[in-house]
Formats: sequence, C-alpha cells, structure tokens
Amino acid sequence: MFRKAAGLLASMVVWSMSTAMAAETSLKQNLMTAADTKASGEYAFSQCRALTGQTFDTTKSTKKALIVGDSYACDFLNSMQENGYLRDYQIALRFIPYDCQTVAGDAAPKYIAAKDRSLCATPERADSLERAKAQMQEADVVIFASRWKPEIAAALPQTLHTLGLQPRQRVVVVGSKFFGKISVRQYLRMPANDLKKLENEVDPSEAKAINAVLAKGLGKEVLFVDPHNLVCGDDTSCPLFTDDVNLISYDGRHLTKEGARYMGKVLFQHSALGQM
Repeated sequence: MFRKAAGLLASMVVWSMSTAMAAETSLKQNLMTAADTKASGEYAFSQCRALTGQTFDTTKSTKKALIVGDSYACDFLNSMQENGYLRDYQIALRFIPYDCQTVAGDAAPKYIAAKDRSLCATPERADSLERAKAQMQEADVVIFASRWKPEIAAALPQTLHTLGLQPRQRVVVVGSKFFGKISVRQYLRMPANDLKKLENEVDPSEAKAINAVLAKGLGKEVLFVDPHNLVCGDDTSCPLFTDDVNLISYDGRHLTKEGARYMGKVLFQHSALGQM
C-alpha cells in the first residue's frame, strides 16, 4: 500500500514538473514569436495596408469611421479589430507617415523636413490632411491616432478647427504610447511571475508629456484617449507583458497581436470609446 502511494506521489511530481516545463517552453516560444520584428511588423501593418485608401459606400446607411494617422493608427486599427469593436461601422484609413505629419492650411510645408518633402508629396507613398479632408466630411466618426510630434500636438486644436469638421461628427484623438527598450534575451531568462510584474522606465517626453499637451489643448467636443495614462497610470514606467504573460510591444512602440488585443480592451473598456 505504501509503495503504491509513494509511486502515485512520484508520478504526480513528475507530471507536475512536466506540465510546468511544457508551460515554460510554450511561454518562451510565444515570446520569441512575438519579438520577431519581421513577423510582428507584418502583422502590425497588414490590415492597415488593406484599408488604406478604402472608400465609403455612401449609398449605405451604415455608420462610417475614418482613422487618420501614422503607424500608431495601424496599432489602433488592430486593437479595435482584435476585439471586434466598431464592427458595425464601415472602416477606412488614411495613412500619413510620421515624417509627413503636418497641420492643416498654408503653413503645412514648414512642418515637414526638407529631406522628407519628396516622400510626403507623393500620394502613392504618403497621404495628407488636405487629401483626406473630403473623406473626413463623409465620416460619422474621425479618429486621429499618431506618434505625435510635439509641435503637431500643440497645433492640433487649430488644425481640427481648420479642417472644418461638423458638430454632428464624433472626433476622437488617441494620444501617444511608448514601452521603452525591449530586451528579449533578458526576458527569456526570467520566470513568468516576474515577467507579469516587469515594467520599463520610459522617457516622459515620448508620450506622457505630449499627451498632457493634447489633453490641455483639445476642447470638450473632442474625445481624447490617453493610452499612456490608461496602461501605465500617472507614472513614467510601463508594463511590458499582459496578465497572461504575452509581450505587449515588439519594438517598444508597436503592438504585437496579443498586445493589440490587450490594448484594445484597455482603451475601449476604460474610456468613452466603449460608448461608440
């Protein structure tokens, strides 16, 4: 009887160890997959490319949402789609690269560096607020999401005024985010419980300070959503992993698939986005 009990206990210990090892192996594999910048980069931009230049079917009564911005707009799109948010809307995207961010009006060219003006003037490679303006007028919801440059963030209230969006339209501005340097080799040596609690100190000028400018300057008629505040709190350190130990960002700025799913839930469940 004792031998049977001892054998059963030994089997349970072996099973438990095997299960733990399998879980650890799965965690490491998922981490390496998520940290693959080529694969995660393809994910980050694939849906963005598919919707860039998409037109609205104005014969349908379906509500229309237009997303305007750079690669952070692609992140927002993925965060939305991973969770099925705004699935009842027609969705289109106007991609304005980070280097081509500008304000609306005659002063726009001075906000683009001389080295980038050829790129930004080529419609096949870069959109602009001026070219997107007509489609903005068709949308029920216009969502601006970018890795905001300080000068563009400061000028955004005047830019929105110049664009002439109507009171009937819902205007959303999604602030910036930053998760700091990603160090995969370090994470691979750490147990899951430590990864759950792991945070990076981040430069406050990357997101926190810029979002403060946006929050102060935008009026009540604009819905401002602050990813830094919602994910990191009123702090200069940000989590790197979800509660189920998935890497949020593969390069410190852009989201993995699991990171997009996580971010979407945070943005829509903890802000007025969830009421749309």
